[in-house]
Amino acid sequence: MTQDVEMKEQQAPTAPSNSTSSTVSVLQHLKEIAALIETGAYAREVRRILRAVRLTIALRRKLKASVISSFLGFALAPGSEAHQRLSSYLPKDDQNDMEVDTASSATQTTVKHSPELEIYCYLLVLIFLIDQKKYNEAKACSSASIARLKNLNRRTVDVLASRLYFFYSLSYELTDELSDIRGNLLALHRVATLRHDELGQETLLNLLLRNYLHYNLYDQAEKLRSKAPRFEAHSNQQFCRYLFYLGKIRTIQLEYTDAKESLLQAARKAPVAALGFRVQCNKWAVIVRLLLGEIPERTVFMQKGMEKALRPYFELTNAVRIGDLELFKNVAEKFATTFSSDRTNNLIVRLRHNVIRTGLRNISISYSRISLADVAKKLRLDSPNPVADAESIVSKAIRDGAIDATLDHANGWMVSKETGDIYSTNEPQQAFNSRIAFCLNMHNEAVRALRFPPNSHKEKESAEKRRERQQQEQELAKHIAEEDDDDF
Repeated sequence: MTQDVEMKEQQAPTAPSNSTSSTVSVLQHLKEIAALIETGAYAREVRRILRAVRLTIALRRKLKASVISSFLGFALAPGSEAHQRLSSYLPKDDQNDMEVDTASSATQTTVKHSPELEIYCYLLVLIFLIDQKKYNEAKACSSASIARLKNLNRRTVDVLASRLYFFYSLSYELTDELSDIRGNLLALHRVATLRHDELGQETLLNLLLRNYLHYNLYDQAEKLRSKAPRFEAHSNQQFCRYLFYLGKIRTIQLEYTDAKESLLQAARKAPVAALGFRVQCNKWAVIVRLLLGEIPERTVFMQKGMEKALRPYFELTNAVRIGDLELFKNVAEKFATTFSSDRTNNLIVRLRHNVIRTGLRNISISYSRISLADVAKKLRLDSPNPVADAESIVSKAIRDGAIDATLDHANGWMVSKETGDIYSTNEPQQAFNSRIAFCLNMHNEAVRALRFPPNSHKEKESAEKRRERQQQEQELAKHIAEEDDDDF
């Protein structure tokens, strides 16, 4: 017992030193990032600033108010307007840590900050405020940063500006005031287009699409998307978001084939760490495939980390696969809150017709002849006149080609035809065509993603010309030698 007490008494004073060392290490990392930004701004190398943003995201969970305050004192002039404004957003509750950080950075001289470093300080404070759930301060900070960005037209700021646009929209979305900044986002997109800021155009286009879709303004989102300038994607994350929003728009517009392609491509291109985004892509892709009459594989619902989130859609898929209308209604009622939060209620209402059609297809395969009353009973139609409804459903399915049968109105029967050989139709050809198109598309994207050293094509041409010249010289020498032999 006495040994434990003594050990505790000896270990107690080491806690502040550990926290102080971690604080100093984070501050040192931020100073290294600032030096990286200054180097990138001086050399006009955007990749260095992009690396600085990635390093900042890695430090995101370790940020404290005291560390950021000390960094602001290092990066910005203490009496400047930017320093005073950003310091006012930070909480003043960590006085002890601030004294330690100030003491550790007292020997550092204040550098003359560049516009890139000032914008980075805005970004750092904004990330900290959102993580601390201080949304009102985050809104004020983001608005001030956007006002400052409007006066800058430097290509080295574009990477930082794109991140600021994202957090600017996020801060207003978290307070449910997205509609207030729609005009500002449109103005920023116009400015980014005039300045040829393609990364900013990508980010702002996605933010505007998200803004419209948040309020179910699908027509306006499609008009903006169709008229916005298109170019090669610069950010994989932004391209994934664009594909997801495009898939949602196409789904609402009943263009299920294009929607399926966009959603599956977004889920495939998304980073492994973006689990929530991939879950949303898979939810919409499952419903779109069900609306197309396809049944997703079980492996889709068993992906790592997605089993619980996709469970309602797995049960929904099972109901559609069986063609049981009663089970479909029970699943829709059981997970109504989940479907409502995912905003897929309207799409699930559309699935009712697919459930009936699947059940009717199973009936036509099982029975060569069946009465319409039995069809209504097996489909569990709960209408006042189920026989008449069954007759209209069967006739529409025959007209659309969903089932191969005939309708005997006089006797009230549905007579199924014999199933033919599927290889005598064009279905295998269409399946092979879709797979070949998918492989070619993936190959083309892989080729476009390759990176080559500058002027590599010129070096290749010069090497080929050199070989041709040497070959021509050898042939010429051989021809001269043969002529000399003929002369002798």
